[in-house]
Amino acid sequence: MVYQPQILEQFYEEKEQNPLSKSILVASIAAGVQYGWALQLSLLTPYIQLLGVPHKWAAFVWLCGPISGLLIQPTVGYYSDRCTCRFGRRRPYIVAGAFMIFVAVILISFAADIGKVLGDSLDQGMKPMSVTIFVLGFWVLNIGNNTLQGPCRALLANISGRDETMLRVSDAMFAFFMAIGNLLGYAAGSYSNLYKHFPFTQTEACDDYCANLKTCFLFSITIPSIVTTFAVILVKEEPFVAPIENNISIVTLGKGEEAVVPTGFFQQFALALKSLSKPMWILLLVTSLNWTGWFPFLLYDTDWMGKEVYGGRVGGTSVEKELYHEGVSAGALGLVWYVLTLAITSLAMEPLVQVLGGIKQMWGLGNFLLAIGMAMTVVITYMADHARSVAAITASTVGNANYLVPPPPEVKWASLCLFALLGIPQAVTYSLPFALTSIISSSVGAGQGLALGVLNLSIVIPQVVVAMVSGPLDAFFGGGNLPAFVMGGISAALRGVFSLAWLST
Repeated sequence: MVYQPQILEQFYEEKEQNPLSKSILVASIAAGVQYGWALQLSLLTPYIQLLGVPHKWAAFVWLCGPISGLLIQPTVGYYSDRCTCRFGRRRPYIVAGAFMIFVAVILISFAADIGKVLGDSLDQGMKPMSVTIFVLGFWVLNIGNNTLQGPCRALLANISGRDETMLRVSDAMFAFFMAIGNLLGYAAGSYSNLYKHFPFTQTEACDDYCANLKTCFLFSITIPSIVTTFAVILVKEEPFVAPIENNISIVTLGKGEEAVVPTGFFQQFALALKSLSKPMWILLLVTSLNWTGWFPFLLYDTDWMGKEVYGGRVGGTSVEKELYHEGVSAGALGLVWYVLTLAITSLAMEPLVQVLGGIKQMWGLGNFLLAIGMAMTVVITYMADHARSVAAITASTVGNANYLVPPPPEVKWASLCLFALLGIPQAVTYSLPFALTSIISSSVGAGQGLALGVLNLSIVIPQVVVAMVSGPLDAFFGGGNLPAFVMGGISAALRGVFSLAWLST
């Protein structure tokens, strides 16, 4: 008997025991990947500006992330679904992604040093060769991350089989290890004297700040190497073997039954889109709005702390520069609070889903919390501006022109609470959409890798839009970060409305 495409992933399920222990091993790879991402998000926007890239152009540098995700994840997902390597379908791509991350980290870490060798002047504002090396490394890093992460999530879905609870638990574990990686990365980024333990990192072309970033990134070679090695060695995969006839894969189910599955990339892509029900289309729309809200904050969070909250400037006076770097360090500390909340929420995800009555309710709660968080950025910016105005008036009465001071304690605490709050909706964002996608793709016969690649389109497309719009938008309103945050807040409000619509379906 021959069936139409259905439950494709049941053919590929892993047969070994202890799926939870295997899921933990695979999910731990996220810690190594996210350590590097945390460094990018907390330190690289300030670092780009130190290399001479204006703030309004910094967002365009970040385009390489979403563009590479747009192209790489669906392609890697498709080919990993059909990979016939004897080492398995997912593991070869995981290893290849880890190697690319290794190369990228070297390029990013030593961009200033390589740029000097290639002709950059230490005195010039813009360092073209350093920026070129940095951007090259950044592209390779994002391609490596996308090559690695998609197959990791697909392997988790394979391990979980058709067990929906196990799928949610596996994706929650992935989010938990992302939080661990974030915690390590943000903690390293908030410690401004780390480079002093590795004095070789400080060179003529690489000052204190640069040396600290270099030291942090060199650690990001070690962590992914260790966790990836353990995962690919200890978690075995069954190679995919299926005869191909006229672009059709005939897979034996057992008991004399077979399933006919199209194998062409566009056929599989069309199948993945065709299989989407109305709730899933709403999920993709909500996910797109979700990342339209998230990306401005993730891109500019520490820069916002340095400029809007602490009142510093990258190219200002010595006092303004000091305040800026103090704000960046405070932002990195806030991100530590953020990932602690993210980690705790990830571990509690399944109980929270049960208490709230289902995945949709938990997803809706996360959306509204993000909307509240984005609104808080406007309030905190106003509080910081008001505090500086009061300080300026006080200074003028005593004849002190140098009135720039850090924000008062209430502003600092409000900022830290904002970071902590945002860890809750981020835990939802990192887990539930992927679990829902795996559940739906399993039920209709779409390959896990390609289905997750389709979901990734709803993540990277809004990132491209935000990266292209936020820089000019911020420049138009004076070069700050608040306009992009307001755009994110509007998106968050729209996302809340669509969440209510989804809950009613």
